Amino acid sequence: MFAFSDAQSTALVDLGRALQAAQYKFVTITPASHERVLARGHTRARNLRDVFGWSLAFEPELLPAEMLRALERAQALEQRENLLHALVRFSTLGRQLFVHSAFPTTGEDAVFFGPDTYRFCDFIRRHVAAPSGSVVDVGCGTGAGGLALASCSPPRRLILSEINPRALALARVNAELAGIPVELVQSDVLRQVAGEHDVIIANPPYMQDQAARTYRHGGGAYGEELSVRIVRECLPRLAAGGTFLLYTGAPIVDGEDVFYQHVRPLLEANARVAQVQYEQVDVDVFGEELVIPAYARVERIAAVGLSVRVSGG
Repeated sequence: MFAFSDAQSTALVDLGRALQAAQYKFVTITPASHERVLARGHTRARNLRDVFGWSLAFEPELLPAEMLRALERAQALEQRENLLHALVRFSTLGRQLFVHSAFPTTGEDAVFFGPDTYRFCDFIRRHVAAPSGSVVDVGCGTGAGGLALASCSPPRRLILSEINPRALALARVNAELAGIPVELVQSDVLRQVAGEHDVIIANPPYMQDQAARTYRHGGGAYGEELSVRIVRECLPRLAAGGTFLLYTGAPIVDGEDVFYQHVRPLLEANARVAQVQYEQVDVDVFGEELVIPAYARVERIAAVGLSVRVSGG
């Protein structure tokens, strides 16, 4: 099921713990901002943040021996000419550490972590302070949403669901680094996840990605298709009194929110829906993408949060 062997996963956990012991911290920015920083001419790593945050080439002597051995055991090390490159990156979110794909995330099965991750985690924490019962993180990626939600008050069950086996493998590592027990399920939305659940959260890809990368491509005219599908398929799977939280992107065309135009009829037709909150978390994200032909009519992409609570009966 998973993209890494047990030995590789153990090596990544060992590497993560070594970074935690070294008090490593790194906030991951957008790819566009990352490129601008690297364009300043800094090409060779000088410290741990350069190696595991900025994904810069490094000389073997730069890393402590235990970290270098862990990278080798994880098969996450590549030699290019006379320098080495780590094939994974580590980001911090509060006190938690998350491993994900190195920059640039060009691979079809790349595992992404960035500003949307921080906004998503802030959104769900504001709406569910102390989750209980069964919680599912749909399309969990690194597992950041579910693990952040469980960091203060672990629920009875935390299920990390993801279609990409590489992401699921890294989510397993991140759960172990956080010391939070999880259930891992390779699933297309909730198709392979059984039962009803008290809290369902999701931060799906919402862009129209020309390379159709799993972590980024949302389908539909503007990237909204997967998010709409998640609303449609997750609401019926909520237990009585349950909460559904979705963080996604909303393309704005002629002043109208295309995503909400699709989901509003689904919400209005569902007799179980007791409360709906919809907010713009950020009015303008990924503005650099508006130059591609698919967004010719889009004036901006807003980051939005949808919170739905169903009735208790």
